[in-house]
Amino acid sequence: MRKNCPVFGIHRAAAVSVFALIVTLTPNLRAHDIPTDVTIHAFITPEGQRLRLLMRVPLGAIVDVDYPRFGPGYLDLARADDSLREAARGWIRDFGAVLEGETRLGPPDIMALRVSLPSDKSFARYEDALLHVTNGAPLPPATQLYWNQGVLDVLYEYPIQSAQSDFSIEPGLERFGMRVNTVLRFLPVTGVVRAFNFHGDPGLTRLDPRWHQAAVRFIGLGFRHILDGIDHLLFLLCLVIPFRRLRPLVVIVTSFTVAHSITLIASAFDFAPSALWFPPLIETLIAASIVYMGLENIVGSLDGRQSPPMHRRWLIAFGFGLVHGFGFSFALRETLQFAGSHLLTSLLAFNVGVELGQLLVLALAVPACGLLFRFVVAERVGTIIVSALVVHTSWHWLGERADQLRRHRFEWPTFDLMLLVGLTRWLILVVLVGCAAWLIFGVFGPQFVGSRKREDGVVS
Repeated sequence: MRKNCPVFGIHRAAAVSVFALIVTLTPNLRAHDIPTDVTIHAFITPEGQRLRLLMRVPLGAIVDVDYPRFGPGYLDLARADDSLREAARGWIRDFGAVLEGETRLGPPDIMALRVSLPSDKSFARYEDALLHVTNGAPLPPATQLYWNQGVLDVLYEYPIQSAQSDFSIEPGLERFGMRVNTVLRFLPVTGVVRAFNFHGDPGLTRLDPRWHQAAVRFIGLGFRHILDGIDHLLFLLCLVIPFRRLRPLVVIVTSFTVAHSITLIASAFDFAPSALWFPPLIETLIAASIVYMGLENIVGSLDGRQSPPMHRRWLIAFGFGLVHGFGFSFALRETLQFAGSHLLTSLLAFNVGVELGQLLVLALAVPACGLLFRFVVAERVGTIIVSALVVHTSWHWLGERADQLRRHRFEWPTFDLMLLVGLTRWLILVVLVGCAAWLIFGVFGPQFVGSRKREDGVVS
């Protein structure tokens, strides 16, 4: 009979064994799930011939370490020392790299470690954290603390050549969770604390950068930002598509760059409003600027005009450049923590990177448009088609961003001393904008207008 078949019995036994194994391992698999949100706290400070690194990492983020437990999953503190040291060595100590100058420091020594309650507040200050890790009373062995709810505090020490050296890190902490937020404070011998708060992996981070190191980093940030900002690129394309000669391109792009540099720097120095409605307002205006530029190109082509007047295009580039500068500042705000004490240098370097990115885009877009209008479609029709596609895309952005803006309620500010200070800042900004506009349109403008008249033989 079938029920007495040896083969059937073997299969049934194997199925039961597999099921039992799955049931047995399910709690462990669930226990080692990668957490979603993880916050790591750290202090770095050089002292004499050693560099101290204090870290606090949630135990739930250190997977693949078997912690001794009792009861329903409480951490057995009396037997946990070996597993905690394994976690400190394999998961935290080798988290990334610490560099003195350009030299990577060797593995650090573990000087002290302990488990703390998640409610512990000692990592608010370096002195309190150091005292807590080295001399604080350990948790009683009978503490009923679930293993994945505690935090592991570790003190590492690196041998260094001098406390005056330049230090940098490559954190590599993103593996601790789906979204990892690191709060890092560097305490150099100068006494000026450098605070960092970054998400994921920021790459090589110089804790107290020199001016040229900050400049190089922010040039790269500006270059990558303009290439990633499709809305800024579409605006730039609509801005210059009617002008494919070098001289008008230089003037228009320079006007745009000067304008966004003014508002970018002003925003970095807290001249911009801090209200919640301001970022969605700027994003909506950026979308509106693209729609306007595309429509102007279409209308100009339908009228048979080869290109709009140069002086008007400069003014439009300058005006909308002020708006786009605030948009750049939103992307730059989180990265200014890597500027060290070189805020203005970093801002100027960021603008240089943006300008280099714009020149690269123009170097590719202008010949591409020339080939398109020469071999594929007539210039007038091609300008209308390209501008219409841009308007279609930006119109959807405008609707989505305007909907976001409507969700924020505008409230008139209270008339007080802070309002007067804010108005004074805006007055200074208006004066700077006016001076820059006068410099561009009043000093350099007539020279380019005259040269355009001589080239075209007509008055724009």
